Amino acid sequence: MVYLFLEESGDLGFKATSSKWFIFAIAVCQDRKTLERVVKKFWRHLRKKHKRLGELHASHEKPVIKRQLLRILAELDDLKILCVALNKQKVYSNFKEHKNYLYNYAANILMEKLHNSNLVPIGDTIELFADRRDTNKNLNDNFTRFLTQGVKVRGVKGFNVELKSSYESRAIQAVDFISWAIFSKYEKGV
Repeated sequence: MVYLFLEESGDLGFKATSSKWFIFAIAVCQDRKTLERVVKKFWRHLRKKHKRLGELHASHEKPVIKRQLLRILAELDDLKILCVALNKQKVYSNFKEHKNYLYNYAANILMEKLHNSNLVPIGDTIELFADRRDTNKNLNDNFTRFLTQGVKVRGVKGFNVELKSSYESRAIQAVDFISWAIFSKYEKGV
């Protein structure tokens, strides 16, 4: 069994104030608890003033907190990262009007990249945990169906998608820091 945790950074807006990049990052682990343990342990050592939100979210944390958690994540042997960096200036105009299709399409590209990387052994069952970004059940169902169909075309037999809010999943919170770091590199060059 292989566990995948999917998170994104940036926005899918196309206004002058919108981000230039949209990042999808996926963490690959053999042990489901790997990322959860890191965040749980890190959370215990935070001061109360940092715990005000009830979850870790990279965009709300101070730089020192971000660096500390990213340093711990970088030392994990069981963690592999893949990402897709979408330059929004190069997005076809029809996708600009249908942001949910763009979101699904970018996630599918990441799954294809994962398949081509051979990080998931053939025949392994895949459990994908993604941030439930939308409250609309139809959009969430479309996302799940789109990814499932794409993975089946690639010959993966066992595949399950579970959508959770980042508040519910410490592992997704960890991947939020990873996607934020990649996004910051592309968006701001830092």
